[in-house]
Amino acid sequence: MSFEWPWQYNFPPFFTLQPNVDTRQKQLAAWCSLALTYCRHQKLYTLDVMEAQESPVFNNRKIKRKLSMEAIQVVFEELRKKGNLEWLDKNKSRCLVMWRRPEEWGKLMYQWVSKNGMNNTVFTLYELSNGDDTEGEEFHGLEEWMLLRSLQTLQTEGKAELISMDDGKGVKFF
Repeated sequence: MSFEWPWQYNFPPFFTLQPNVDTRQKQLAAWCSLALTYCRHQKLYTLDVMEAQESPVFNNRKIKRKLSMEAIQVVFEELRKKGNLEWLDKNKSRCLVMWRRPEEWGKLMYQWVSKNGMNNTVFTLYELSNGDDTEGEEFHGLEEWMLLRSLQTLQTEGKAELISMDDGKGVKFF
């Protein structure tokens, strides 16, 4: 399935941060939405800032426009404020992108467990994110760092418990 770009993506001024405060807020909201939707579609969980400028999301070759590094940093900072981005280093050169927050992933997993009557069942992390049973679920293929964070939110809510196993980590749902 191909990615559908929003109308703004083909509008050249979209690629220049607007000076008017109200317009800029709307523009940043549109950029944040576009970045998260694109990452979700591509199943991207990490981004490199230097590579971002050449990525299709920030570089529209068709209209020969790309967002400046400064503007990309502004978009990333906005995503960080909203809880959708976390820096991996002090230099802010690589980041984790959370197009769905850990609580949301946890909720999806718990709904799947409950729907399939698998409460009080122990899963390895691999089974949960890559097993045949979860094929077709949105959380199938979820990267381990996000999987762990999601399960930790469920553990905090008393819906799951992370456990150590001989061959790694597992989880039991309640």
